[in-house]
Amino acid sequence: MTIEPDTKDWTWVLERRCPECGFDAPALDRADVPQAIRDNATLWEVVLHTEDAAVRPSSNVWSPLEYACHVRDVNRLFEQRLRLMLDHDAPAFENWDQDAAALAGDYGSQDPAAVAAEVVAAADAVATAYEQVGASQWERTGLRGDGAAFTVDTFARYHLHDLVHHAHDVSWVELP
Repeated sequence: MTIEPDTKDWTWVLERRCPECGFDAPALDRADVPQAIRDNATLWEVVLHTEDAAVRPSSNVWSPLEYACHVRDVNRLFEQRLRLMLDHDAPAFENWDQDAAALAGDYGSQDPAAVAAEVVAAADAVATAYEQVGASQWERTGLRGDGAAFTVDTFARYHLHDLVHHAHDVSWVELP
């Protein structure tokens, strides 16, 4: 069995607590976003140093390694999109198919140690970008390919939910 593509619209997490991972975007202090992103990367470093990091818990669920590759790529993508929002008025983002990216990037065959370092680097880069957002820039906008509109503020909250949720997705991993 293969991984079923996730086609859900997760923007609802901007309005209420996620019942699966517990993330509460409306209650988040946006000043906490950069450190929370860096903290999330630290978790992936630990997870990727487990013996079974590349093992899927079932054939239709990503391995911790595959989730980590996704988290790395999400951080890279969000940094690019954040910069677009800061540099351009209401940019439209190209569609990104996370499932196609996983296949094209052969996530399951990547080196866990290399991915751990890449997750940390990507997290630090995007966290630094959020730290540089000026007070007047938090309301700048961007549009996802499906028409979902974000401000820099809601974009940061949405981004952090994705990271927290994927940490929850691998909470079954026994850490050293």
